[in-house]
Amino acid sequence: MSDEHEDIVVEYPPRRLAPGQRARIRVWDRASGALRTVHESGERLYEAPNWTADGRLLVNGDGLLWLLPVDGSGEPEPIDAPGLPAVNNDHVLAPDGTTVYASANDWHIWSLPIAGGEPTRLTEPDGALHFLHGVSPDGARLAYVRVEPLGDELWGSVTIRTISSRGGDERAVTTDRGPADGSAWSPDGEWIHFNTEQFSETPGHAQLARVREDGSELEQLTFDERVNWFPHIAPTGDVAVYLSFPPGTEGHPADLPVELRLVRVGAWTEPTTIVALHGGQGTINVPSWAPDGSAFAFVDYPVER
Repeated sequence: MSDEHEDIVVEYPPRRLAPGQRARIRVWDRASGALRTVHESGERLYEAPNWTADGRLLVNGDGLLWLLPVDGSGEPEPIDAPGLPAVNNDHVLAPDGTTVYASANDWHIWSLPIAGGEPTRLTEPDGALHFLHGVSPDGARLAYVRVEPLGDELWGSVTIRTISSRGGDERAVTTDRGPADGSAWSPDGEWIHFNTEQFSETPGHAQLARVREDGSELEQLTFDERVNWFPHIAPTGDVAVYLSFPPGTEGHPADLPVELRLVRVGAWTEPTTIVALHGGQGTINVPSWAPDGSAFAFVDYPVER
């Protein structure tokens, strides 16, 4: 990083669907195991559902944030946020449901009213990339992935940090240089769950872990041969869903045969595969449980053969 803490400028356009590919926003019901498609598009690549308290889903697509009814009764409608840079698939909702926190492709974290309005940038130009993933249950703090260059390597250091939901007061959670991702609080606020490669010297072997917000009591949770990402604890606190990639997968790429796995909290080595799908990047990057823990939303990306 420079002494002036200049921003890193790397432009990544919003993801697009491949020819013959569709984005399906879907919901899995916990009681019945039934799947239903809320919305399907062959034109816009939607990603990363959040679930609002009033029965809507928040997704991103084409660099915008969209809201749609979870019962499938209406089309996605964009949130009007003049001045907000193109967003990516890292966005979460404040516990009170009135504010959206989102990572944008200027590598900063922003807040904006869910009803639309002027956005506010929360992170400073400090020579890092900022990828949001979680908000504390009391709404006071945000957990994010901080990427800093080392020499010529842009992604040289990848750590978990928190900041105030109003910006500032940054605190380190992890110090290992990663890779790490998917940091989100447990519903009781006691733990931050995330995925990390620090338990293996072999690239492409991310496993799930948890840590206290102050960085203490780091604990590995999964130990299998697959590559496990994005642990999301249900609001009920008893189960979690995570994304499982094929062995040897580096990063969290798109368009792979992946699995959504359900596991009891406290029995992380005993998962059940509940959905096998074509996806990965964009499927469940952010917490996507219904507020009562009865269902969760995800996106898959089937391709016509």
